[in-house]
Amino acid sequence: MDIHLAIGPLVSLIAGILILVVPRLLNYIVALYLIIIGLIGLFGANGHLGHF
Repeated sequence: MDIHLAIGPLVSLIAGILILVVPRLLNYIVALYLIIIGLIGLFGANGHLGHF
């Protein structure tokens, strides 16, 4: 059985759990989440820069 997890939902889940456990980390977690999602959007899930 293969299980394929997308990185976006996994990061969201971890961020949500951390916010529930330590609410004071909210600003840092949101900032890191946005940076990670932005990098994934720029470089793609495969780690390369688009198709030029």
